Amino acid sequence: MPDTLPIEKIRNIGFIAHIDAGKTTVTERVLFISGRIHRMGGVDEGTTTMDWMPQERERGITITAAATTVPWRDCRVNVIDTPGHVDFTAEVERSLRVLDGGIVVLDAVAGVQSQSETVWRQANTYKVPRICFVNKMDRVGASFTRTIESIRRRLKANAVAIQLPIGEEAAFAGVIDLLGGQALTYPAGRDTATEVVPPEAHPVPSEYQKAFEEYRHAMIEKIVETDEKLLIKYLEGEEIPEEDLRRALRHATIEQQIVPVLCGSAIQGKGMHPLLDAIIDFLPSPADIPPVEAIYVKTGEKVLRSPDEKEPLAALAFKVVTDPFVGRLVYLRVYSGTVKSGASVINVTKDQRERMGRLLRMHANRREELEDVTAGNICAAVGLKNTFTGDTICLDADRVILEPPKFPQPVVSVAIEPMTRADQDKLSDALRKLSDEDPTFLVKFNPETGQTLMSGMGELHLEVLVDRMRREFGVEARVGTPRVSYREAITQPIRQEGRFVRQSGGHGQYGHVWLELEPLERGTGVVFENNVVGGRIPREYIPAVEAGVRQALDNGPLAGYPLVDIKVSLVDGSYHEVDSSEMAFRSAGMLAIREGTRRSRPVLLEPIVELEVVTPGEFLSEVLGDLGTRRAQIRSIEGQGDTQTVRAMLPLGETFNYTTSLRSLTRGRAGYTMEFRHYEQVPENVARNIISRG
Repeated sequence: MPDTLPIEKIRNIGFIAHIDAGKTTVTERVLFISGRIHRMGGVDEGTTTMDWMPQERERGITITAAATTVPWRDCRVNVIDTPGHVDFTAEVERSLRVLDGGIVVLDAVAGVQSQSETVWRQANTYKVPRICFVNKMDRVGASFTRTIESIRRRLKANAVAIQLPIGEEAAFAGVIDLLGGQALTYPAGRDTATEVVPPEAHPVPSEYQKAFEEYRHAMIEKIVETDEKLLIKYLEGEEIPEEDLRRALRHATIEQQIVPVLCGSAIQGKGMHPLLDAIIDFLPSPADIPPVEAIYVKTGEKVLRSPDEKEPLAALAFKVVTDPFVGRLVYLRVYSGTVKSGASVINVTKDQRERMGRLLRMHANRREELEDVTAGNICAAVGLKNTFTGDTICLDADRVILEPPKFPQPVVSVAIEPMTRADQDKLSDALRKLSDEDPTFLVKFNPETGQTLMSGMGELHLEVLVDRMRREFGVEARVGTPRVSYREAITQPIRQEGRFVRQSGGHGQYGHVWLELEPLERGTGVVFENNVVGGRIPREYIPAVEAGVRQALDNGPLAGYPLVDIKVSLVDGSYHEVDSSEMAFRSAGMLAIREGTRRSRPVLLEPIVELEVVTPGEFLSEVLGDLGTRRAQIRSIEGQGDTQTVRAMLPLGETFNYTTSLRSLTRGRAGYTMEFRHYEQVPENVARNIISRG
């Protein structure tokens, strides 16, 4: 296939699904049928082309979105196989931002599952046209009609069957094309699981004639509703030609008025040729998508960039990976213009000049060299050192910024530390490179607890990243639960003396202060006042007293946590003309705080977060019961349709492992957001446990 094709002959599509729906097997079968690979791999054996990472092959799941290109008919199909596990939802997010169409793979037994709903919402956000493929029609319990009903009910989609299965479960033998009026079956004696076996066309079997007529009638009604001219013909009783139906269905799919539904079995190789045909026939080319909106840097005005190679260059970086053979790879979607290998370009987002090194067409973890890449295509570039996910690449003369993909905030954090001192620098380097690749992986140092915290979308997400550190960067690290940043406060006002006296052979040290300590309202912080009168302490020593006070407040008397919400007033003291010094008054202030806070009935404070849980109504009692075990205070419960929103306040220390618990309780269908609000006193029985641990 030539490198340069008319833009109408390009399809940028992605396979999206819930985990275990068979998405990677569908992708593998597409590669096999199109001739891109010559031997089918298997997920269970860890031999699939697109799941090339060791972690993917060992776990049997997709972790990173992998790109490839397949030829079909006279078109080029750029394919991205995305993860199905919720922990890797960022890979779906970034892929949908740059794709023109999506194939939602559904399990014929399970129907629409939780992550199917998530990826559907993501596709809605980016207005991506979709078709549905009901996979695993050969499994026990498979039901095409039940799956279509779940699409309509749970995804609120206008799902229209354009095929019917011939048999289900072990009897699944092929499909009936409702548009062409043909039965597509597979010749006896051929192993469709290991061979490329095209379907054979036959008349619709008599036992399926009634179902065929019913479903075809329903399909035609749905299609003509989207086309006024065809609707008039249909109401006048005219026969609608197949060509007109296909044209109207393509337009309705691209406009997201209809979601065509097909079926098959990827593992058996049945129904896959019609799926590839549907990708070409019904999903859009870049020319069918409206011009992309951009912001003109000079004026801030909105401008449109059409998918034309003669327009100014506008490309979006949507993924960064570290390749062990070629180094840092930046994946680009070229929306307009042409990018050439070796060209000088501008990273408009960072306002930095970059050198576009080698351009590559990716096939999972293998590569093909390209001289240039035109509008409408996806490629990977070597040499963009300062370009990250969401950055816009242009030429110097015409700078615009494209909207970057939006990523959810991390919800799970763990503490990480190197096994040995030798691993320290390597750990920092590994964490930096991995956070460059993954926008949902954040790393920060907590000076209060002395821990390095890494945050991600789930426990599996972080587990995989730690495994990658070990394998790819040679870093051995310990991972543990992060410490909660507790605080301490006093509850009783008190007056305390601090006296620091040291005598040695020469000058001694003398500092003497009286402090008044009183509690303040939550969230006030630390207030220091100088109320000394009559020169009892010289003015030059006052800052030293305050410095000593603030240093001592960093370590409370209960468990060494910082003291907050306290007012410290310096009210009296004395000094020695020879022996007094800043160091002595600093020490006197520290001594007064340490003794005074111990005597002023200190209490432990814990961070309180506001939690919002969105769950299907059927799981509401389980969610509330779990929150009750976490010392949560329910603020409100609101219902809309079959969805319930629970708002509660609960201690941060009770939220660890909440992601896993919530998914388990709701079969992965609930989600939550969390935000810090304030500090509150810890109940006495809980405080005793914390102090004894700390």
